[in-house]
Amino acid sequence: MRQMSRLRLSQLIGAGMLAAGVMALATPVQAADYTLKFGHLANDQNIWNKAAMHFKEAVEKNSDGRIEVQVYPNEQLGNEMDMINSIQLGTADMTITGESLQNWAPKAAMMAVPYAFEDSKQLEKAVDGDIGSEIEAQITERTGLVPLTWFERGPRELTSNREIKTPDDLDGLRLRVPNVPLFVDTWQALGARPTPMAFSEVFTSLQQGTIDAQENPLSLIESASLSEVQKYVNMTDHVRSWIYVVIGKRKLDSMPDDLQKVVRDAAGDMQSYERELFAQDQKRLEQALKDKGMTFVEVDKKAFAEKAMPAIKKALNPEQTELLERIEKL
Repeated sequence: MRQMSRLRLSQLIGAGMLAAGVMALATPVQAADYTLKFGHLANDQNIWNKAAMHFKEAVEKNSDGRIEVQVYPNEQLGNEMDMINSIQLGTADMTITGESLQNWAPKAAMMAVPYAFEDSKQLEKAVDGDIGSEIEAQITERTGLVPLTWFERGPRELTSNREIKTPDDLDGLRLRVPNVPLFVDTWQALGARPTPMAFSEVFTSLQQGTIDAQENPLSLIESASLSEVQKYVNMTDHVRSWIYVVIGKRKLDSMPDDLQKVVRDAAGDMQSYERELFAQDQKRLEQALKDKGMTFVEVDKKAFAEKAMPAIKKALNPEQTELLERIEKL
């Protein structure tokens, strides 16, 4: 009888432990108070995505799980314009976006004006100073997006199959440019024959000789394997630009002050992290392209800028021209 009681007790304890385990498994993990859907165009290995994942880790840790950040790279939530519209509609919360914002906020055009900046130091002064504050204020006012931080982008360089050192060397050069009127006007003024074309067509067009040259940051020159069809990287640095990490104003305002601070602090940390990765990546890109047979050519940047500037200023509206003149004084 005593043995049976012990057996029965053992069975009851075992059953109780099993039931407790099942209940524990069935108990849902406490959901976050806020979810941030962060979509962008870069791929998984791009430094922008690495920075976004760094932001996610910091926000979730420092909010004690009250904020969950869901990162969607590779245009999973749509392209840049789709993301802006989704944030405005409230179906997404964050993205990485640049001069496309000029469709709403004209001052954002300054984010990609040729020869506006001589170097990274001048660009940083502008973005972190009054000029950047004015651009950000107009973006928020006109789009409902709040710039949390910014990343410097690699300067655009000219690739070709002949050395380009001065504007005179551009004579007759059939050059692919994106479908941006300001870019077309600038390269026409410099003496080239700019041809707007989708980037997806560039490699084949260079291979077939439809065009002679193209211009893009080193990262795109590498990822598109343009070293297979171009010999020279002419260091024109003709566009130095930046890009913003933005969040929907309504979403940010919906959070209590302490969580807004968590988001803003994590954004500042993300910028420092991305800046370090960016510097390393620029060095890596140059060496990688050299290893693939490309020759880097130093050009007379001052001559390029002086010849292009009249056309650039003619294309800008008074508000943009005033900003450019202030940038030149930095």
